[in-house]
Amino acid sequence: MAAPTQARPGEWTGGGHRAAPPRSGGSAALAWVREHLVTFAGLAALGYLLLPIVIVFVFSFNKPAGRFNFAWHEFSLDAWTNVCGIGGMCDSLWLSIRLGLLATLGATVLGTLLAFALVRHRFRGRGPTNLLVFLPMATPEVVMGSSLLALFVQGGIDRGFLTLFIAHVLFCMSFVVVTVKARLQGMDPRLEQAAADLYATPYQTFRRVTLPLVLPGIVAAALLSFSLSFDDFIVTNFNSGNQVTFPMFVFGANQRGVPPQINVIGSIMFFLALFLVLAAQYRTRFRFRKAAK
Repeated sequence: MAAPTQARPGEWTGGGHRAAPPRSGGSAALAWVREHLVTFAGLAALGYLLLPIVIVFVFSFNKPAGRFNFAWHEFSLDAWTNVCGIGGMCDSLWLSIRLGLLATLGATVLGTLLAFALVRHRFRGRGPTNLLVFLPMATPEVVMGSSLLALFVQGGIDRGFLTLFIAHVLFCMSFVVVTVKARLQGMDPRLEQAAADLYATPYQTFRRVTLPLVLPGIVAAALLSFSLSFDDFIVTNFNSGNQVTFPMFVFGANQRGVPPQINVIGSIMFFLALFLVLAAQYRTRFRFRKAAK
């Protein structure tokens, strides 16, 4: 019996398919690039976003020759070993952390309650309330800061930590409402109905079914609120009085000379946030693997 001959490129094979012509080295490489073009674009965009953070981290090890930390001069660990060496910086950092935690707590509690009311209940004025929730997110910060300043001045409230707390809670609460509301609207109501069919009380249903499902949205809203509060400058500048937060300290230091300790604080905050995100991802994967077993 004669051995079957190999089909040449362009000829019809026995199965009714045309034999594919062999690819040259250049065309194969071009095809590989086309297949991974989206990956390359994503990596390029990610690198572009992370480039300022890399520069901040690198210049935290710099020993500037003058007041400004804009040009590389000499490698040094002085900024890392003496983070609070700049007068007033750690005080402003502690003020921003304390203000962010308290504002996050207040905005998360009030925003979560308002989100439950908007999603689970029907009341007069529900539509305008949904619209008003978005106004602080759409209003320019200059307008919001000046409006809050006018409100405090007309009310005879001295500017200080209290006015900062009220202002931060007000502009963070809208983000909490939107985040928790989206989580509530994505929930399956049959889960709570099933708990009620199994003779669970409303409190047991909320504690064992509703709250665990909404908790990721609440945590995400709290983290977002803390980031917004810690990073805010414009609204804070209008209503701070004699209080100096960390963004205000950085703004003032930029006019006199940016010390490398500011880069150290920025690097620590970035790596701390990265650690929290990676820990949350690891915990989620661990729970899925454990549930799969």
